Amino acid sequence: MDKIYVNKMVFYGYHGVYGEERTLGQRFYVDVVLELDLKPAGRSDDLKQTVNYAEVYDIVKQIVEGPPYRLIESVAESIAQALLKRFITVASCRVKVTKPDPPIPGHYDSVAVDIVRSRADV
Repeated sequence: MDKIYVNKMVFYGYHGVYGEERTLGQRFYVDVVLELDLKPAGRSDDLKQTVNYAEVYDIVKQIVEGPPYRLIESVAESIAQALLKRFITVASCRVKVTKPDPPIPGHYDSVAVDIVRSRADV
């Protein structure tokens, strides 16, 4: 299956379990991989035959910068469901939500969730 990648989108949101996360907010990175047949677009050179990357960005932005969730698992699930609902030619999507600065002690680069959802999950 062909794939479209929209990588390392950066947003500021208010998701988290702790009060300071929901008050102060923080950065989130989102990566999306959409699986679909790109042959029609490649042959026609017509945007209507593929997924508009700007629309993907706008959908993700509305969710990440929208009402807060406690869990990034919920953020990822909402993104996946919205993308599958909007783009009917997408067979499945992978969504990775990264929280680079969570308020937990220790030395690490980031925390993230990575989910895969298919049309059957909608």
